[in-house]
Amino acid sequence: MNIKDFILKGNLVLQISIGLLIGILLGIFLPRTASSLHFLGDLFLNALKAAAPILVFLLIVSAIANHKSEQKSNIKAVLVLYILGTFLAAVTAVLASTIFPSIITLRGYEAADLLPPSGILDVLSDILFKIVDNPVNAVINANFIGILAWSVGIGFFMRKASDGTKQMFTDLSDAVIKIIRVIIRFAPIGILGLVASTIAETGLGTLLEYLHVVLVLAGTMIFIALVVNPLIVFVKIRRNPYPLVFTCLKESGITAFFTRSSAANVPVNLALAKKMKLNEDTYSISIPLGATINMEGAAVTITVLTLAAVHTLGIQVDLLTAILLSVIAALGACGASGVPGGSLLLIPVAASLFNIPTDTAMMVVGVGMTISVIQDSMETALNSSTDILFTAAASIAEDEKKGK
Repeated sequence: MNIKDFILKGNLVLQISIGLLIGILLGIFLPRTASSLHFLGDLFLNALKAAAPILVFLLIVSAIANHKSEQKSNIKAVLVLYILGTFLAAVTAVLASTIFPSIITLRGYEAADLLPPSGILDVLSDILFKIVDNPVNAVINANFIGILAWSVGIGFFMRKASDGTKQMFTDLSDAVIKIIRVIIRFAPIGILGLVASTIAETGLGTLLEYLHVVLVLAGTMIFIALVVNPLIVFVKIRRNPYPLVFTCLKESGITAFFTRSSAANVPVNLALAKKMKLNEDTYSISIPLGATINMEGAAVTITVLTLAAVHTLGIQVDLLTAILLSVIAALGACGASGVPGGSLLLIPVAASLFNIPTDTAMMVVGVGMTISVIQDSMETALNSSTDILFTAAASIAEDEKKGK
């Protein structure tokens, strides 16, 4: 493979790793030069910031408008497990972030116009005003709560629209995803600039901050895979869940870890479902659907990184606000795009609950991109293995109910 092909089509994980390493070395040995590279990171984050509001709007409108009502009746039990699992993943992430709070360096956040909410009433009041914001203004100003509200409303009332109109929104969302894929190809350069300038200004302590975030993310996802999910499955099938859990992790999770794409892992899950002799009428729908809406790993990522910003800014989080954050993180995770690092673009949605400016939230996205070599792989492994795990649990429970 020549240099051109490596840059345009090469392994993004390897490229990000190289960019991360070069950024660290420049920050340590050439700090003056490294400080001048912050524009590379700023340019990358601004490109993501520009695309994120449009992506969130189109993804949600398209998903709701194209949802078929008969899907719900066919796989109701699986959908319940998907929703429950994603919400509990967000709750677990809140608890983990509370026990092991992360503090990260956010360059320039002190100058932000930040008015943190004092409690749940302030949060709810702020949400209501954001919901009734002008939709065009919401997109322009990256008011993600307003975008979420308008996209859900438009998507719901478009369910009876013509197939051509629905397809138009699907095509538009696909086009924006392709644009973001192009932007993501520049992630190694952006991360090089971010890491180099940050280390030059703050020192190697920043790497320890990133390591702490990685450990919280990874530890939470492992806990969910080995404790939370087995408990959910046990309640469903009333037997030892671990043989099923380990089978799904081994035959689906490991593959997903390296492909870093739930969509690309769909054939693996379909083959595993067939091997396990599950109900084809269920898994033929639930597996592709799960690759879109069953996002436990994404819920963890959104929650942990949002709370890292919250703790860094010294914002207090009460119980009701934490629950609301879990709900928003779960809903946002279901709307995560199918590109590497897609869940990171939903962080501003959750951060807006705490009046955290979009510019500050995008710095957190930059941190997420920096650690995405590990974060995205583990997130995808959890997401994809849970698709087949919950499908299998629902099918087993249904078979036992029928006396098979």
